Amino acid sequence: MFLLILPAHAEQVTIAALGDSLTAGYGLAPAEGFVPQLQAWLQAKGAEVVVMNAGVSGDTTAGGAARLDWTLTPDVGALIVTLGGNDLLRGIDPAASRANLDAILKSATGRGLPVLLIGMQAPGNYGPDYKSSFDAIYPELAQTYKTLLAPSFFAGLGDDPVAARGFLQADGLHPNPAGVAAIVENLGPQVLELLTKVAN
Repeated sequence: MFLLILPAHAEQVTIAALGDSLTAGYGLAPAEGFVPQLQAWLQAKGAEVVVMNAGVSGDTTAGGAARLDWTLTPDVGALIVTLGGNDLLRGIDPAASRANLDAILKSATGRGLPVLLIGMQAPGNYGPDYKSSFDAIYPELAQTYKTLLAPSFFAGLGDDPVAARGFLQADGLHPNPAGVAAIVENLGPQVLELLTKVAN
């Protein structure tokens, strides 16, 4: 009877999580970061998965693109991309951010890897043209490359900025352990969907 409830594809899958400090787990104990909490969540749902932490604090989309080839080792079966926050902090031209993310998705999908692209939204302080150009990058590239799309990394924290502060570290930028848990709870189902797209 036990064998009947095993998934048809029981081979362990490695997901590479390519990102910046949000992925790396900045300011958190090792077990409290995004990658370990996501892996624990997925395994609790019965997934045979290892999530590889390819997050580098301070990294931009350019940095992510530069290290993609050595991130995508032969055992990687799927990719999560969470990049763009540091581009925003530095006011990088959205066209450059788009080109870098395009290169990442082109390379990953060209290798047959399913991808979950996690979006970012620009603040209003760079003006409406910058914001509209930046915010359009993620849905448009997801459509171009037929990847899964999560509109926002922080969606799990809700729409109330005051309430969301309780899920952030003192810097107001990075989630605390409870914030990571809420983010994982929101993104987890899409990562499970990503796993269904891994080739047998």
